[in-house]
Amino acid sequence: MYSTVYTCALTGIKATLIQVEADVSHGLPCLDLIGFLSTETREARERVRVALKNTGISLPPLRMTVNLSPADVRKEGAGFDLPVAAALLGALGCFDKEKLKDTLLIGELGLNGEIKKVRGVLPIVLEAKRRGIRKCLLPADNREEGAVVPDMEVTAITHISALLAYMQASPGEKAGILPATGISLKNRLQTVNSAITKDFSDIKGQETVKRAAEIAAAGFHHMLIAGPPGAGKTMIGSRIPGILPQITQEEALEVSSLYSVAGLLGSENKLITKRPFRSPHHTISEQALSGGGRIPRPGEVSLAHRGVLFLDELPEFKRGTLDILRQPLEEKQIHIARTGGTYTYPADFMLVCAMNPCPCGYYPDLNKCTCTEPEVRRYLSHVSGPVLDRMDICIEAAAVGVRELNSNTPVESSVSIRERVEEARKIQKRRYAQTGCRSNADITAGDMKKYCPLGMEEERMLERVFQSRGMSARAYHRIIKTARTIADLAGSRDIRQAHLSEAVFYRAGTEKYWGK
Repeated sequence: MYSTVYTCALTGIKATLIQVEADVSHGLPCLDLIGFLSTETREARERVRVALKNTGISLPPLRMTVNLSPADVRKEGAGFDLPVAAALLGALGCFDKEKLKDTLLIGELGLNGEIKKVRGVLPIVLEAKRRGIRKCLLPADNREEGAVVPDMEVTAITHISALLAYMQASPGEKAGILPATGISLKNRLQTVNSAITKDFSDIKGQETVKRAAEIAAAGFHHMLIAGPPGAGKTMIGSRIPGILPQITQEEALEVSSLYSVAGLLGSENKLITKRPFRSPHHTISEQALSGGGRIPRPGEVSLAHRGVLFLDELPEFKRGTLDILRQPLEEKQIHIARTGGTYTYPADFMLVCAMNPCPCGYYPDLNKCTCTEPEVRRYLSHVSGPVLDRMDICIEAAAVGVRELNSNTPVESSVSIRERVEEARKIQKRRYAQTGCRSNADITAGDMKKYCPLGMEEERMLERVFQSRGMSARAYHRIIKTARTIADLAGSRDIRQAHLSEAVFYRAGTEKYWGK
């Protein structure tokens, strides 16, 4: 007899629909699994055999062949155990195989027949919905994660015996179904996004740096803050997610899919409802930053997708590690090549960095700085020119005085700053409707004239700055993009000289410390 069920294979964050075909016929007794399988997937043969035996189902002495199609897609992981078992049971006539016609199954089997949770359920269920499948049988621990997807009937299966009971029961007797309305994505986002834990009102002084942070958030620009210890660099960087626009439903599903693939969705929260904030230690390896492993998982650059990647003590990172950021900062995604194939993960993040200007932290204040010139140059050289060139804003945070710390003047909160940021984003959303751009930072060089036109006076001004400072073409375009954001915050349709002047000012830090 022949039976077929559906499941999915993951390649990076991309899910591919897989047809699991089982055929049972007379011949030399065996159980063969075919279809470009990894080692752990091939081991499903023994897990399924023992799990069925311990459930009271002994496989007959027949020739059983299970094919995972298409054969040119590599199948990795243990999530194919449940669909293989279901296809075999259907082929053996244990239940009406037509009941699984429009159903997707995924899950790992324990030797006692228990169905265990797997990674990557959210992108799998999203792909199933896209392909017209409306029912999913998932491990109980993955039920809420799958139920996040609207218009999908999700059933929790805890054991092989529960699968048999589910398939043999009449429609009215089916239990364990979590309706799609059980989790309201919109309500959950509104509840979580209303709270800000780290507020800009905690920061005294540093008005210039806070203004730069507002501009960076409004245009999703990359930002570098340099200054002495205790100036508030880390405090400002860690509060930037609180002034970014609230995460949308589309973005929440996109980010949650990444965390699902990485196995980082918690037992309590099956949906990422805040913009990610990742702050890796400076000892992080290149593989942990970019993503890696035999079966590559998302790294920090991908886990910060649609959010903030905060690198504190920037020059303490290895130069080779920082240079990994070059490609994702430009392409908004990262490619990881392995023998089994190439894995692509999205990496559209806002890079925020903080650093001291020298090892002791007080350069160029020679009254406090104890570093020699070679030490300062060696320290700053950890940040390569190409990485530095990709920073839209480089601002200096001066030391905060006692008067500012003791001041009782009310400090603006993150909520009011975010309101201005969201107004600027609305302008950008209307401007870039029907395009691939989400913010001013996404504008390509070919679209600069269309979306960021300059008047004659503004062009001459920027030409003088370009020639006097020896800028690169990338730096030239990034100044215009930043000026576009400043104009949006001011409600100006055109980019004026004042906007360009402020944008140029925000790159002054690169000249002070690196001379470029």
